[in-house]
Amino acid sequence: MKKLLPAVLLGLMTTSAVRAQDAEIIRVNQVAFYPQQDKIAVVDNGGKKVTLNVRDAQSGKVVAKAKYLRTSLSPWSGKRRVVMDFSSLSKPGRYVLECKGQKMPIEIKEHALTELTQGAIKSYYLNRSGMPIEAQYAGLWARPLGHADTHVMVHPSAASPGRPAGTIISSPYGWYDAGDFNKYIVNSAYSVSLMLSAYEQNKAYFDRLKVDIPEATNQTSDLLDELMYNLKWMLTMQDPYDGGVYHKLTTPFFEGMVMPAACQQQRYVVQKSVTASFDFAAVMAQAARIYKGSKDYPDFAEKAERAALAAYHWAEEHPQALYSQNDMNARFDPDVTTGEYGDSYAADEQFWAATELYLLTEDPFFRETAGRLQSEQFLLPAWGGVAALGTLAWLGCPDDELGKASREQLLDYCKKQVAMLPTSGFNTPSGNAAKDFAWGCLAEAFCVNGIVLMYGYLLTGDKQYLAAAQQNMDYILGRNATGYCYVTGFGTKSPMHPHHRLSIADGIEAPMPGMLVGGPNPGQQDREASHLTYPSSQPDESYIDDAGSYASNEIAINWTAALVALAGWIDASF
Repeated sequence: MKKLLPAVLLGLMTTSAVRAQDAEIIRVNQVAFYPQQDKIAVVDNGGKKVTLNVRDAQSGKVVAKAKYLRTSLSPWSGKRRVVMDFSSLSKPGRYVLECKGQKMPIEIKEHALTELTQGAIKSYYLNRSGMPIEAQYAGLWARPLGHADTHVMVHPSAASPGRPAGTIISSPYGWYDAGDFNKYIVNSAYSVSLMLSAYEQNKAYFDRLKVDIPEATNQTSDLLDELMYNLKWMLTMQDPYDGGVYHKLTTPFFEGMVMPAACQQQRYVVQKSVTASFDFAAVMAQAARIYKGSKDYPDFAEKAERAALAAYHWAEEHPQALYSQNDMNARFDPDVTTGEYGDSYAADEQFWAATELYLLTEDPFFRETAGRLQSEQFLLPAWGGVAALGTLAWLGCPDDELGKASREQLLDYCKKQVAMLPTSGFNTPSGNAAKDFAWGCLAEAFCVNGIVLMYGYLLTGDKQYLAAAQQNMDYILGRNATGYCYVTGFGTKSPMHPHHRLSIADGIEAPMPGMLVGGPNPGQQDREASHLTYPSSQPDESYIDDAGSYASNEIAINWTAALVALAGWIDASF
């Protein structure tokens, strides 16, 4: 196997970055298995029964033979594949799967997803805005300060009596959102909330998890330290004169494929929106509850609660302040053409915000509002559909009618997901319908679905939900139609060319590690603009490892947030 630049996560891990091009028919988790978990491989060989041996990596001795489970049929391509089970092997160690002369290395170990979780959290440090990224923490990926954001201009769309157009404000900190260098409140709130919720359910695990970042020597969980870096930025995005929250901090148009220090465009805060304000209110209320009593951030909880209440009341008073970039550009200059995060419906954001503010303040006003807005059906959360974040928060109130309804909705959803496993193509609850494959599907269909299943496990103790969540993780880590481990820097075949300006412009062969790419997207919205030739149009194969592929190979903070939450929660469960 050809060796590439090692994917060493800055002293945290030594996962190999070997291209497994001689093992294309064996699809399996390329990172690690827990000794006691189900261990499934899929052989992409036309559906013919085969022998799949497991050999000890050192001695070469056959230590197990995988058991044939079934032949699966792709509903789109018609491809037949064989699903094999080698769960009988539980001894920690390094092994090699061997089938028809092809080989794939695997590992069984305790804390199988610890390094992956650490690496995913560390990727946020590497994507920080407004500070130099230091070699002692970042290794190869060190870089000078870019986007200090201490000279940000108020766009005419965002003007208020206290801050007229052209006012210069300071809005430092935060993470670059995705492949670009801008910062967006809607996506930040959603991303932070996913990780805060995982922390809240697994405090002991995350409190002891070490990530090599500058704040690691304080008394706070490294995950909470990293989230605070973005929460501090979010607080600067509130207009102190009226409580409204700017939709985003952005340049007028996307920067080229250059490093942050080379960027020259003026940066702006643009229009205050109802969705950004409700999302901000929700995550600030959630954070105020979780950081309360923090010795490292003693003033934050009170400040966050005040900010949340002000943002909520502004949003209530401005229900029509929905963000439409085209409408904004028709009225104000300069035009802005960066990511929109537009949303024409804000009831789900209000439900989530009212829920979190009730949990923080116990004010019956927020309970009444949440009760009025609660959805009758559970849908997976996403940045543009956040009702489920409120539903999941209500699970902590089992005696409240909203908590009871939330539990019923969630468990009904989980039962339906588990029922899909026996007939699925890759033995997963997700990925069994064409609609599961779209922009960001690895997070929004696979990781988030897994997180919901972990809530099912939390509520019932039924290990079928934990096992199903693990199957989705195995899919992300290599047991899928393309054979990629979709997390940069991990596995034997992982993305080398994500659509990510830092990884494109830094001159380093390997991409920044720990980031989840969007994944198969049959929409292929970038095909013509980026002159791409996708290897397949099938829903689960419509992926290309090309830096021009923003539709299948971009990274984003919300996608990696879902990875942090799922991987960490699974790891905490063993």
